[in-house]
Amino acid sequence: MIFCSLYSGSSGNSIFVGSDKAKILIDAGLPGKKIDDALKSIGQKADELDGIFITHEHSDHIKGVGILSRKYDIPIYAPGNTWQAMEKSIGKIKEHNIKVMDKRSVVSIKDLDIKSFNIPHDAAAPVGYTVNLGNKQASVATDFGIFTKEIWDNIKDSEVMLLESNHDVSMVEYGPYPYNLKRRILSEIGHLSNEDCGKAIVNILKGGLGKKIILGHLSNTNNHPDLAYQTVVDVLTTNGVNIGTDIILSMANRHNPSEIVRL
Repeated sequence: MIFCSLYSGSSGNSIFVGSDKAKILIDAGLPGKKIDDALKSIGQKADELDGIFITHEHSDHIKGVGILSRKYDIPIYAPGNTWQAMEKSIGKIKEHNIKVMDKRSVVSIKDLDIKSFNIPHDAAAPVGYTVNLGNKQASVATDFGIFTKEIWDNIKDSEVMLLESNHDVSMVEYGPYPYNLKRRILSEIGHLSNEDCGKAIVNILKGGLGKKIILGHLSNTNNHPDLAYQTVVDVLTTNGVNIGTDIILSMANRHNPSEIVRL
């Protein structure tokens, strides 16, 4: 299995997961051409995609999905309520490419099994995804305000995962956003802070060590990559986790594809 974050952050998100037989995207939150170019830069082709799986309808996750589907005839998978919420934003989609799934379901595409699970976020039917190829598993879990048992149950066995480290709480509290937006971000249906991300990883490691965890979906206004990384490292080391031994920790790039992880 190949796992690569093409883009990750408040300005747009898209993750490539592939095998020898199947290739998918999780989200397409940048213009279609940028995603097309990102795929080419890692040796992949958009016209070979077997599906695009949507986590939720916010623009930083769906901006390019319509044009990619129309240009390359790619099926789009999303829960029914998400389809209803994003239909006007993504344009007309060919009927055979509209794939409605449950919030908790498994879709098999060739040799990949893609499982959705519920996440707490202020969207119509938000989900995260795990992707299995035999006994290999990768996960994407972003855009949630609290780390729930359901999230833990679904991602704890993954060898690689993209996990949200969205904001620094103090930067939100003293930053430029209006009060209502600050309250939304800090709520249980908002986004995961750097410190809470660190605590979540401590819990994840109870399911096994040696995982590759990529911190992503950073706010451009209320975070910084160095701050996110160091805050998470501080939480982990305080809890006796050895970076580089117990866990391999890295950052997803906002503007370019990150490293290609091979399982």
